[in-house]
Amino acid sequence: MAATDNAACASCRFFDEHTLNGGAPAADEGLCRFNPPVTQPAPESKGLWPVVAAQDWCGHFTAEMSAAE
Repeated sequence: MAATDNAACASCRFFDEHTLNGGAPAADEGLCRFNPPVTQPAPESKGLWPVVAAQDWCGHFTAEMSAAE
């Protein structure tokens, strides 16, 4: 098995479960905490963490970034 076979966002230590307004976890979604929040066009808007699917992946993955088991 190659090191990138488990490169899904859900297995990354920077993946944070995304919750809806009621506090329930969003189905198969999470927040990517690797990079800082993305700014929004309106000056009074807060930055937002990128929402990713649990099975997404990116080029930042390394075995050291895997979530603790």
